[in-house]
Amino acid sequence: MPHIDFRKTPHHFEIATSPHQIHFVTVCTHQRKRLLDQDHLHQTLIRLWSDSKYWRLGKYVMMPDHLHFFAKPSGQYSMSLKNWISYWKRAFVRIHGKEISHPFWQKDFWDTRLRRSDSYTSKWLYVENNPIRHGLVRSIDHWKFKGEIHLLSF
Repeated sequence: MPHIDFRKTPHHFEIATSPHQIHFVTVCTHQRKRLLDQDHLHQTLIRLWSDSKYWRLGKYVMMPDHLHFFAKPSGQYSMSLKNWISYWKRAFVRIHGKEISHPFWQKDFWDTRLRRSDSYTSKWLYVENNPIRHGLVRSIDHWKFKGEIHLLSF
């Protein structure tokens, strides 16, 4: 019988070899505290992600205690996904300093490589409806903590 690895911690891939590889990522706040659904925190993340030269961030949804996003390497520079996420987490904490609880972010994150464009589409449809499933809004049009920084394609 083959061994099945039921991981309790994520396995992070090294630097992506292809600028066409899209990753689906989940990042949580420390102890899943409901802290993220604030306009000024949302704007900080948009700025950090938009200014990144290492990874391009596609569609995203911020929930009160976690966020989901799709990202792919920029192709111009190389940095592992793990190092890039650590970078913007540190920058976020440095910007907001004393106004946020410490630690703010959960230490790790979860990522999955998508294989096809239909994976991206189906994952997005599921993620986009998170605020509805969690009872935060009745229509996704009313959830303001979502968007798309860059158009990603395979």
